[in-house]
Parts: sequence; structure tokens; C-alpha cells
Amino acid sequence: MTDTHSSPASAHRIRLAAVLTLSLIILAVEVAGGIAANSLALLADAGHMLTDVTGIALALVAIWFAGRSPTDGRTYGFLRLEILATVANAFLLFGIAAVVMFEAWQRLASPPHIGSGPMLAVAVVGMAGNAASLYLLRDAQRVSLNMRGAYLEVMGDFAGSAAVIVAAVAIGLTGWTAADALASALIGILILPRTFQLLREATHILMEGTPKGVSVEHVRQHILDAPGVVDCHDLHVWTITSGVNVVSAHVVLADGVDPAVTLDALCACLSTDFDIEHSTFQLESQDRRRLEQRSHA
Repeated sequence: MTDTHSSPASAHRIRLAAVLTLSLIILAVEVAGGIAANSLALLADAGHMLTDVTGIALALVAIWFAGRSPTDGRTYGFLRLEILATVANAFLLFGIAAVVMFEAWQRLASPPHIGSGPMLAVAVVGMAGNAASLYLLRDAQRVSLNMRGAYLEVMGDFAGSAAVIVAAVAIGLTGWTAADALASALIGILILPRTFQLLREATHILMEGTPKGVSVEHVRQHILDAPGVVDCHDLHVWTITSGVNVVSAHVVLADGVDPAVTLDALCACLSTDFDIEHSTFQLESQDRRRLEQRSHA
């Protein structure tokens, strides 16, 4: 098995590794600061950061596996592992959101003393680190669902740091310590919508749904417009991993057509107009089409 496949995310693995390093630093700072300041909001953000670290580490492992050569047992290699990592990451996010909101409810009933000064300082450091991570991932998140998952997690951390800053200022100015619990609850809530979206997109790929932005009817029409094509059936379009779209179809040719010319036109059309590099076509004569119709009758 000599064919090789690569994920679009692999080109950005160095940036992702840099984001992982930044996230580990922020995690350590937020845990220490959360304990020192007795701030649930900081610890909630640290908990979210822990899932980010886990998710980004999973993404890096998935990218490494995706770069391995295919085998006879896995003809697409490990490309789909990126999507499985995305699903695992989504469930981690759901878990941390539930824990954070439960703890916030507990603290609202009995607000403890909060050190607003350390809380503010740590939150500012966290926001700066998250801003740097967002900058590193700004391009990569457009080409890979795995990378987009990491980007959305960092964006959630950025928003979480902003919520902690607001809470720290409120506590420092008014002494209203419930602001810490409210900020942590907000962080938990912010996690949910983007996680649902991430899980939905990953599940769509696992179910081999049509890639986002691709119309099956449009693909069919392009196939029918190729020279010598008279019919198209059994058309399927799906995604192996983010940025790796695949199409297969049975294409019926007119009598006397050069199959090589038609095949070149089909491959050029799909790779240019639909970003589909992996195409498989079964070229058939019109007689073969009639035989298939009788066999399925």
C-alpha cells in the first residue's frame, strides 16, 4: 500500500504545539492563582483550560497518527482519528461545564471571601496568553474541524478570562463576592453552544454526510456536463476528515467516447470547483446500465 494521505491540520502542528505550551503555562498560573485568591471563577477557567490542554494534546496525537501511511487494513490510514478526537474533546467540554455550573450554584448559596487583587492579575495574564493562542490558530481553524475545535476552546477561555476580570473588578470595588460564582457560571454556559456545534459537525462527518458547502445535485450536474457522459447514478459525496472530501459515482458513457478524456475532465472539474481531490468513478457503457437496472429490479 503506497498511497499516502495527509490532513490539512498537519501543516499547522507547530503552531498547535506552541498553543499547547501557552495553555499549560496559563493552566499552572490559574490553578495557583485560583487557590491563592479562593476564586471559583479562576478555578473554573483553569478547569476549562485543562480540557483545552487535553483536547489540544489529542489533536496533536491525531495529526501525528493521520500522517502515518495507509495499510491494507486501513486504506485511509488514521485520518478519521482527528474527528474522533474532536468528539472526545466535545464530551470533555460538556463535563467541565456541568461541574463548573454545579460549583457556582453551591457558592451562590454561601459566597466565600475572594482575593480580588490576585484574581484580577491572573485573569489578565490568562487573557494575554489566550489572545496569543488565538493569533496562532487564526488561519489553521479555517481548514480543519480538529483545529477549529482547538480555536473555539481558546476563544472560550479568552471570554472566560474577560468574565473573571469583570468579576474581580466588581468584587474589588463593591465587595460583592457572588460575582465570582456568577462569572464561573457564565464560563460554564459559554462552553455549551460552541460544543454542541462542534459535536454536530463531527457527528455529521462520522455519519458520512455531504460536506458542508457541497451540493450533490451540483456535483451531479458537473459530472453530466463532462464530455461523453450520458448518465450518472450511485453518486456519493462524504468527508474522511476536515478538508479531505471524497466522491464516488457510476458514470455512463456514450458509445465511442474515449474514457481517458472523460475521466480527466471529471477529476479536473471536481478538484477545481468542489475541492474534491479523491474521486472514484466507475465508467460504464449504456448496455451495462441496462444490465444493472435489470439486476436491481
